[in-house]
Amino acid sequence: MAAVASRQRAAVVRGVPTDVVCTAFSNAVLVVATQYGKMGTLVYLEPARAAGGPGLGATALASRVLLGQDEPLVHVCAKNLVTFVSQEAGNKPVLLAMALKDKTMEGIQALREVIRSCQVW
Repeated sequence: MAAVASRQRAAVVRGVPTDVVCTAFSNAVLVVATQYGKMGTLVYLEPARAAGGPGLGATALASRVLLGQDEPLVHVCAKNLVTFVSQEAGNKPVLLAMALKDKTMEGIQALREVIRSCQVW
């Protein structure tokens, strides 16, 4: 069995203490981003071909809430946070656990950089 790569980082994102853990498995990447000290909403994001047929268009991520409230803002935050993770990991699915106080665009962008600093993919 192969070793599982994992990296964690604690940072202050726009004045809010934030913990991020990234773990790479053979078939997916797990990203935990919390500002509450708990896992919060669980979202599964997997690559799906954009309209236009095979080989045309970019790969988009289809998101599905597994645990927590299924609201449009959850999908927007999730896709903005981890689209680059899936792309850089060779279009692997991403399981994102997020519990965020700051859901502003600036907060999401800053958190995305913390996630990038935990790169294990």
